[in-house]
Amino acid sequence: MSKIVVLDGYTENPGDLSWDGLKALGELTVHDRISYVESPVIAQTIGDADIAVTNKTPISRDTMDRCPNLKLIAVLATGYNVIDYNYAKTKGILVVNVPTYGTQIVGQYAVGLLLEICSHFQYHSDTVKAGKWQNNVDWCYWDFPMIELHGKTAGIIGLGRIGQSTARILNAIGMKVIAYDSFQSDSGKALANYVDLDTLLKQSDVIFLHCPLFPETEGLINSSNISKMKDGVIIINNSRGQLVVEKDLAEALNSGKVYAAGLDVVSTEPIKADNPLLKAKNCIITPHISWAAKDARKRIMDITIDNIKAFQNGAPVNVVNK
Repeated sequence: MSKIVVLDGYTENPGDLSWDGLKALGELTVHDRISYVESPVIAQTIGDADIAVTNKTPISRDTMDRCPNLKLIAVLATGYNVIDYNYAKTKGILVVNVPTYGTQIVGQYAVGLLLEICSHFQYHSDTVKAGKWQNNVDWCYWDFPMIELHGKTAGIIGLGRIGQSTARILNAIGMKVIAYDSFQSDSGKALANYVDLDTLLKQSDVIFLHCPLFPETEGLINSSNISKMKDGVIIINNSRGQLVVEKDLAEALNSGKVYAAGLDVVSTEPIKADNPLLKAKNCIITPHISWAAKDARKRIMDITIDNIKAFQNGAPVNVVNK
């Protein structure tokens, strides 16, 4: 029987889902959280388990060396950069992820950030409840510019599944959608016009980041690329925080070069108190929750169960370190 340890289960399942599917696959131990930084306690917690399930708890080569029974690492997410997956391969440890659970909700969330920037719903609701409307001399008021998106240009960097989900919504709004991606798919061509990166930076009124974090995309939003953008551009990022040089974006927000940013990710999470974006103008920051709708988390649970079943049956799927 497999021995399965969940290292940081609370974010995936704070109590509104069930672990019974995993319990059926072996001897299961679930920890709400262990450590989100490298620590000897991670290896101690895995112990003699052959399957470790993690979301954001890192599993390093040192941890793997201390856990000789470990045969499978199942990531409760799409991103797997918290795992030294190349070293895992040399140890014969498979790493599996959940590649498609959040396509719709992450696209929805990205556009939601944009709509909040354009209309400031929560702010105006708060002012109404505080009495401003009932005491206003005019029949209505708005304290920020109202932005109409119809006819404006949205540029999507990374037109994979999530980028295409966002593009469908933007098309429905009536925006012109352009995209930059190193791989141009037929499904992408049906939703957006592919352009080179410089063209996207120059033409877009709104820029969405939906690309993975690779060495070539790290720091993509930097002072040089921001200088190529339109004055007053809006930037949306709910992909990876490291895509952005945060000091450069903060300076662009404070100068007005970038009108606003909607961010669900930052370079170090949880966010540090000295992150320059915390004090930047017109910057919405949410705590990496694009993925967190219950329906999406249920898909993560179901796919993770299927991943472990497939491994146990000798036909592993969603392996990221083949």
